[in-house]
Amino acid sequence: MKRDNNKLLVIVPAYNEDTVIENTLRQINKEIKLIKNLKTDLLVVNDGSKDNTKMLSKKHAIVLSHLVNMGSGAATRTGLKYARNNNYKYALTIDADGQHSPKDMLKIINHLIKTNDDLVIGSRLINSKGMPINRVLGNNILNLVTRILLGVRVTDSQSGLKGFSKKAIDTIEIKTNGYEFCAEIIWKAKKNNLIISEVPIKAIYTEYSKAKGQSNINALRIIKSIIVQKIKEV
Repeated sequence: MKRDNNKLLVIVPAYNEDTVIENTLRQINKEIKLIKNLKTDLLVVNDGSKDNTKMLSKKHAIVLSHLVNMGSGAATRTGLKYARNNNYKYALTIDADGQHSPKDMLKIINHLIKTNDDLVIGSRLINSKGMPINRVLGNNILNLVTRILLGVRVTDSQSGLKGFSKKAIDTIEIKTNGYEFCAEIIWKAKKNNLIISEVPIKAIYTEYSKAKGQSNINALRIIKSIIVQKIKEV
């Protein structure tokens, strides 16, 4: 009997997010109920949190935990591996800190369903209104580096809100552990001749979310990592 793979996995990498995680998961679950044609599961990858993230997440989602903090790339790798091993047709990643509107998940999912695209990036920079200027600058620099070194033109190479087709789930294997994994995903998609697209999303910046995530110092580390990856592939 053929297994039904008409399934979507929503992946939430999380590290020390106990002050916001329940609200984030409640909002995601609210939107998941609007998805009628897919069996949808919610997975939190608890990346070695030292607070109550794991315990609180278990009330709302499947939880996989790393024993120690390994980085957002490692957490995303764990989530995509779970999707691959459990035969999900689609996967979607979304940040735990409330930076993304769960309503934008539906844009990504609908785009995946209606097209043959494999990697759908939720872009905060198609309309960057409300995004802190330092984040806009840092992201645009990384977009330029991604274009020059990896040969891929996107408006938001560092977005945490992404959708993956079955082909993308099966072929993109993340090796990096830190924030550079975003550029790695785009590169691996290009190398495997996957179709990459973007849809505009809204970024929600609170004092909490601005304190989390990437800094422009991290951007320098990411550029270094992209260069190292590129050299290894030559």
